[in-house]
Amino acid sequence: MQEDFHYYATYCAAYIAGYSHEESLDIAYSAQFVDVCSRTLLSKIKGPLNAATTQLQLELMDARTDPVGLQDITRIWSSFHFLPKNLLAEKKKCTRHYLNKYRLICGPNGELVKKTVELAKGKPLQSVGIAMHVLADTWAHANFAGTPSLVINNTNYSFYEILPDGTEKQVRFVHKASAPDDLENTVYTNSLYQSSENSIMNLGHGRAGHFPDYSFAKYRYLPAWGEYEEIIKDNPADYMKAFTQMIYAMKFIRGENGSFETDAYDTESVSRWHDRIDAIIRKRQLIASDDWKAFGRELSGQDIDDFETGRYFEEYTSAAKENRDDTFLGRFTRGALEHKGMVINEIFKTGNLLAGFSKEAIMKNLEPSQEVGK
Repeated sequence: MQEDFHYYATYCAAYIAGYSHEESLDIAYSAQFVDVCSRTLLSKIKGPLNAATTQLQLELMDARTDPVGLQDITRIWSSFHFLPKNLLAEKKKCTRHYLNKYRLICGPNGELVKKTVELAKGKPLQSVGIAMHVLADTWAHANFAGTPSLVINNTNYSFYEILPDGTEKQVRFVHKASAPDDLENTVYTNSLYQSSENSIMNLGHGRAGHFPDYSFAKYRYLPAWGEYEEIIKDNPADYMKAFTQMIYAMKFIRGENGSFETDAYDTESVSRWHDRIDAIIRKRQLIASDDWKAFGRELSGQDIDDFETGRYFEEYTSAAKENRDDTFLGRFTRGALEHKGMVINEIFKTGNLLAGFSKEAIMKNLEPSQEVGK
């Protein structure tokens, strides 16, 4: 997903869920900050580097792709952008290493989504924003994995956009980083093809470029991990589910709902705006920020400040070291570390070492096989 959904749509969902204008802005800022909180940024403000929630392209280009380097990449991308749906998924006739990658495929309504939302309950608004980013991305990034893998994440010529009138047009992917996506001719920029299984070019949906991030996109393709059986991805329907699931989740976090269950959505709260929201989602445009911003203004009657990365830098850098945890970014980094730790631990407990060893298990002095009772 892009800033349009992570920031402006998240503001709208938070406000509908019952948060105030100011609280909704804090949640929205935190959700979008997940996409910019790199080690480069944290170094600049002298924050904890382990709290990085993303990696810049230049950081990835310099990243190691040995087992330790791959674990570092996987910890970030599987935790915050490609949350695994089923860590115990089974696949016949494959190696253990491939199975571990297969189990990291992202998707909505998995057990880790439930744990993500429950972890944010009772925590600062920054943790709520982090949880909403992760939840939303399970819908947009479904069928891709947050670990480098040509077999899992590659795309090929059999990739077709299904247009609103039902006709199909073959998507053409090109590697031209400076060129904007061409919606009219269905030409989209993607990562450079690399035959190495573990190349960082094969991370997440890089081989499909930004196309999976567009709310209007409906497409079909043949992933290798699915035995080359066709998958149809319907972003307009999925983004509506993401929006209504965020409302449902935030009502739970606020205490309005007694529990959070997967595959549950608050469609009633958006019923009077359904057509308006659906129109924003389905509109073919590179980014829908202006439309979501206008809708948010109608909801609250308040102006929504545009996202500004450095909004809270001075507060953090000017605070005494012992007081930084009480700043906006201090609460964000603490929430990021808690969430990342939870995800790594859940992956490790299944015996999967692609995200490395979990701190919790190390403190217990347990091997992964002991964690799952093998």
